[in-house]
Amino acid sequence: MASSATAWSWDVAAKALDTVDEPYEEEHGGDITVEQFGRSNMKDKFRSRVLSGSGAPAVATMESVDAAAWVDTGGLRDIGDWIDDAGIRDEFVSGKWGPLTKDGGTYALPWDVGPVAAFYRNDVADEHGLDMDGIETWDEFIAEGEKLPDDVAMLNLPPNDYDGVWRMMFRQLGGLPFTDSGAVNINSEKSLRVARQMKEAHDAGITSSVASWSSEWFSRASEGTITTILSGAWLEGTLKSEVGDTAGKWRVMRPPAYESGGNRATNWGGSNLIIADQVSEAKARRGWDYMQFALGTKEQQVTMYEEYGLFPAYKPAYESDVFDQGSEFLGGQAAGRLFAEIAPNIPTYKYTTDTPEITKAINSEFDRMINGQISPKEAVDTAAQQVADRTGRDLA
Repeated sequence: MASSATAWSWDVAAKALDTVDEPYEEEHGGDITVEQFGRSNMKDKFRSRVLSGSGAPAVATMESVDAAAWVDTGGLRDIGDWIDDAGIRDEFVSGKWGPLTKDGGTYALPWDVGPVAAFYRNDVADEHGLDMDGIETWDEFIAEGEKLPDDVAMLNLPPNDYDGVWRMMFRQLGGLPFTDSGAVNINSEKSLRVARQMKEAHDAGITSSVASWSSEWFSRASEGTITTILSGAWLEGTLKSEVGDTAGKWRVMRPPAYESGGNRATNWGGSNLIIADQVSEAKARRGWDYMQFALGTKEQQVTMYEEYGLFPAYKPAYESDVFDQGSEFLGGQAAGRLFAEIAPNIPTYKYTTDTPEITKAINSEFDRMINGQISPKEAVDTAAQQVADRTGRDLA
C-alpha cells in the first residue's frame, strides 16, 4: 500500500472528505490529500485525465448520474472483488448499485443518496401567512405560493437545471427515460404531466428563474426572496456552508404529490467514490483503504451527515439516534428521520451513456416551454425526437 494518495472532490463533498483525513491517518497511517474543485471543473478535469491515461488522482467523487458514461470510458478500476472481500456490499442501499455495475464489474463505492425534500424559509412563510404544514399536493403548493408578494418567489425553476427538476418529478411518478427495449420514453404521459406541472407553476406567477449554484441563487436564498428549494437531503449542508446566517429559519417537508394520496418520495443526486484504473496498485490499495474507512464505517458517515447533511447510503448509519435529533439549522426539526422514511420509497431510475442527451434536450425544450414558445406536449415530443435522432434509438 502506498504511503500517500490524493482524492478529488467538490464543494461540500470535499469538505466532508476533509473531516475524514485526520481520523483515517491516526488509525491507518498514510497521508491523504483532498483537493477541492468546482463541481463542473472537477468533472471535466478528471474525465480528461482518464481519457489521456495519466494525471488522475487515486480517488475521485462521481455522481450516480455520470456513472454510466464514466464507466464506459474504461478508465475506472473494477473494485468489485475488494467490496466483496470486505463483506460490505449488502450494507449499502440496494438501489445505489445499479448505475455502478457493468458486465459483472463494480466501479464505485456508494456514498450518499438524495431523498428529496422541499427546503423552505419558515420565517417567510409565517410572515405571509402560508400554511406549509397543510400542503400535500401541487395545487395546494401553488395556492399557498399565490399568497406571496410579487418580489418573493414560492419556488425557483433554474434555467440551467430544468432537467434536474424534471428528473426528480418524473422519478416521483415512477417514470423511466428509456423502455426495457431501449426506446426513448421522455414523451410519455408521466413526462408530459411533469412538464404541464412545471408550466402551471410558472404561469401562476409563483416561480423565479435564477441559475442554481449562482451567487444570485445563494443571495436570494439568504434574503428569503426564494421561499422554497426542491432538492436532495444534501442541500442542508450546502445551505449551512453558504448561507449559514439563516440558521434556524429553514424547515423541510416532503415534495408535493400530484394528487391526494400520491407518492411523495423521489431522489436528487447522490455520489460515490471511484479509483482511476491508471494509478498504481499501491496507490489504488491506499485509495481503497481510505474509501472503505470514509464510506463504510458508521462513525464517519454519521459525521458527514451531521456536518454537511450528506445522507448516507450506508444503512448501519441509520441506527444512529442522530437521525432523530433536531437540526439547529432547521429550527430543531428532526429532518434525518424524515429523509430515512422517504429513502425506501424512492422509485428506481436508470441512467445510461445517453443520459447527457436527455439533459441537453430537456433543458433546451423546457426553456422554450417556460418562455411560452411551445406547449408542454411540444416540449416533450421535440425533446424525445432530439434524443432519438442523436442516439439512434427508437421512440417509445
